Amino acid sequence: MRILIAEDEDEMRALYSQVFKAAGFLVDTAENGEKALFYLRKGGYDIGLIDIRMPVMDGFAVVESLKKTPPITPNGPLLFLTNNEGEEAIARGISLDVRGYLLKVNYTPDQLVSEVNKILEERKQS
Repeated sequence: MRILIAEDEDEMRALYSQVFKAAGFLVDTAENGEKALFYLRKGGYDIGLIDIRMPVMDGFAVVESLKKTPPITPNGPLLFLTNNEGEEAIARGISLDVRGYLLKVNYTPDQLVSEVNKILEERKQS
């Protein structure tokens, strides 16, 4: 399974990368929205975790740009992994067809891996 983790905080990006690698994922990371978009345009990710607040380009702009110019090889679901919990942010994510909206404070890294595996399993069954 391939995952993209777009997270601007170095420590969090390293921690998420470590736990997903330990769970058997092939992991790419991006420290800003521009790099996340670069990877997602290549395509082929089973899932992408995208922070909303990132330098250069925020998560909303990443998803909007990807919708305008989709990759040749499709990606699996994209989820916002953020601490931006406002109703407006959630509504905007839904309008962009983001598959989920996960608040960082609600998940330990191991719980995040479990949630991602659950989403991927549900996708296989549908």
